[in-house]
Amino acid sequence: MAATIRIAVLGASGYTGADLVRLALTHPGVEIRALAASQSAGKAMADVWPHMRIYPNLPPLLRAEDMPWDEIDAVFGCLPHAASAELLAQIDPRIRIIDLSADFRLDDEHIYAEWYGVAHPAPALMQQAVYGLTELARDSLPEARLVACPGCYPTAALLALLPVARAGLVKPANITINALSGVTGAGRSLKQSNLFAEIAEATAPYGLGHHRHMPEMEQELAKAFGQPLRISFTPHLLPMNRGELATITVELGAGATIGQLRACLVECYADAPFVHVLPEGVAPATRMVRGSNHVVINVFADRIAGRAIIVSAIDNLVKGSSGQALQNFNLMFGLPEDQGLQAAPLFP
Repeated sequence: MAATIRIAVLGASGYTGADLVRLALTHPGVEIRALAASQSAGKAMADVWPHMRIYPNLPPLLRAEDMPWDEIDAVFGCLPHAASAELLAQIDPRIRIIDLSADFRLDDEHIYAEWYGVAHPAPALMQQAVYGLTELARDSLPEARLVACPGCYPTAALLALLPVARAGLVKPANITINALSGVTGAGRSLKQSNLFAEIAEATAPYGLGHHRHMPEMEQELAKAFGQPLRISFTPHLLPMNRGELATITVELGAGATIGQLRACLVECYADAPFVHVLPEGVAPATRMVRGSNHVVINVFADRIAGRAIIVSAIDNLVKGSSGQALQNFNLMFGLPEDQGLQAAPLFP
């Protein structure tokens, strides 16, 4: 393996692509060799992102078909669903893929078609994917050719739920997830509902009863519980740029206690550099992780006997997207897990 790994970023004009570039700029093991953004092809990153003006040596934005694939070791796909799989299926098999779209997160192409409204563009490649929830996928990442990075909501929810589900400490029935996200989670495209006057000083739920992250969460929870299940999931959009908070209500397993749930999470993440179980009684908040790859989690008793409340907070663009992608990349290439991701949270 070369000392410096040559990377490409597809979709560098979007929020996740730009944050991936931002993180990669300080990664000592990475050379940003190519950037693609078809609608902005021919422009410099600084023409699309003002904060990149101090990095004049970044490669210019290209069309995807003009990428120098023979000079690339790994590609980060930051494209919309369907477009990502169609393009990535065509590149040289020697190039390792870290995909941030939804295209490779699901195991079943029929479920994908049901929820995304199109047939999967590359079902054969779909079967190669490793689900890249980093802390719980470490053993599979070093040999993976393709890693599917989880969605931001599933990242926040599954890091809180999977350890206690696998331990039998909670029941698969009646899992309720209420989550709140910053506006960047809706992407950078122009939408009336995301205009400042529309979103400021307000919040609202969306995707009520039918959000595309539902099958992803149900798929991974079903593996943990060993049986199919249905969850209740309601996302909300908040008038802030970054951040995500998930408040999860679960029923305790037979004989399980709040203390056991908390101890399970502490043990599971004892060696995880980015996941932190807070001291008892301290509620997670997005300000604790803003701009970083860190996650904060805690467990509380519900006033209804036999139930628990688990709360987790992440930055939706970092741990919920580009940071987790770079964390997966590090483990794929045998690099320190936290390389390029050591930045502390930004406060205030």
